[in-house]
Amino acid sequence: MNKKEYQWVKQNRNVLLDFCSKIDEKDLNRRIDGFGFQSMKETLVHVADCYHAWIGSFILQKTTKPITPKEFVIHVSLNDIKLRFEQVDAIVNEFFETFSEEMDVPIQQPIPWRATNEVISMTRRKLLMHTITHEYHHKGQIVSMARMMGYEPPNTDILGTDD
Repeated sequence: MNKKEYQWVKQNRNVLLDFCSKIDEKDLNRRIDGFGFQSMKETLVHVADCYHAWIGSFILQKTTKPITPKEFVIHVSLNDIKLRFEQVDAIVNEFFETFSEEMDVPIQQPIPWRATNEVISMTRRKLLMHTITHEYHHKGQIVSMARMMGYEPPNTDILGTDD
């Protein structure tokens, strides 16, 4: 993964966020059984939190509290989510600038936001790939939720991005 490829991720994300801005607020908050995070809004916040956790907290060590408490998600607006993803982009940019030559060097440390001191070992490349594949997994869930509510989502495939 490099900056160019991450631009495709951002383009896809912006297509999804633009689509979500056309969805009624009550539908963004509507809970649908069968999904790990039961609303589109909860899922979007969770995706952004994953980047803040693994890249911002574990790798860059910027915070020990990267996860949004569930009880606060209902108060988060779509604009707040867009701002959170702008922070994600800044974190990922800093990640590339700082570690582009050290992507395969394992990091061995405890997970900062967890109460246990269990040490894990992971490369930066694997953690970046995790956050991106995690985002695409949940993007598919958001698109499915929207379809279940009668919306027609746009194409969010990476093949639809600009080169």
